[in-house]
This record gives sequence, structure tokens and C-alpha cells, in this order.
Amino acid sequence: MCLGIPGKVVEVRERTAIVDFGGVLREVDATLEEVNPGDYVIVHVGVIISKMDPETARETIEAWEEMIKALEGSQ
Repeated sequence: MCLGIPGKVVEVRERTAIVDFGGVLREVDATLEEVNPGDYVIVHVGVIISKMDPETARETIEAWEEMIKALEGSQ
């Protein structure tokens, strides 16, 4: 099973991007996709594997937030 995490590109440095994952910034490999600041992307094992349109990104991020809240409440 593959787990892709949605995030927003905030900076691009050659083939590396800084991606915001809900306030957590991470440096990821942008070799497979041409990205620009403001793009929404899916990241798997530190590599951007695809871009997302803003509406799909919003829906996906909201779903992740709901899942995290539900998991936190079950502990």
C-alpha cells in the first residue's frame, strides 16, 4: 500500500521543493514533477509524485485533518 501525503509548495530550489504539510515544512525531491510555489502536490517517501488542483487538495487536506482528529480522540 502506498501512502501519499498532500502539501503545498512554498519554495523551489532547482530540483528540490520546500513543502508545507499543515505547518510542518519539509524538503522533498521535485525531480518527477515540475512545480512552482503555490502548487499543491502529493508526496510519497520524500518525492513529489503528482500535482493536485486546489479544490481536490482542499478536500484531501480536510479529510486528512478529520482522520487525524478521529485518531487522536480514540487514544
